[in-house]
Amino acid sequence: MTFGLVYTVYTTAIDPKKGSLGTIAPVAIGFIVGANILVGGAFDGASMNPAVSFGPALVSWAWNDQWVYWLGPLIGGGVAGFIYELFFITETHELLNARDY
Repeated sequence: MTFGLVYTVYTTAIDPKKGSLGTIAPVAIGFIVGANILVGGAFDGASMNPAVSFGPALVSWAWNDQWVYWLGPLIGGGVAGFIYELFFITETHELLNARDY
């Protein structure tokens, strides 16, 4: 779920080549958050934010498989950012001439 959210943010809001696609960024991000809530939360109580899983675990003092709710979003978000940066964002850095300063 976090992979999809981070990938959507990169696609619609961060990518420098997005053009007019950036205008729909809030709507696209809202739709992916809503879809993640409806799909992941309804079936197994999954969350995109580790704090959402930590709160109920703290109150009920049930720490079964809590590591999954921390490691999953961290890895999913990191992988999405890495993949998008690696394959889609292609910025070249060129040296400036001394007179261009």
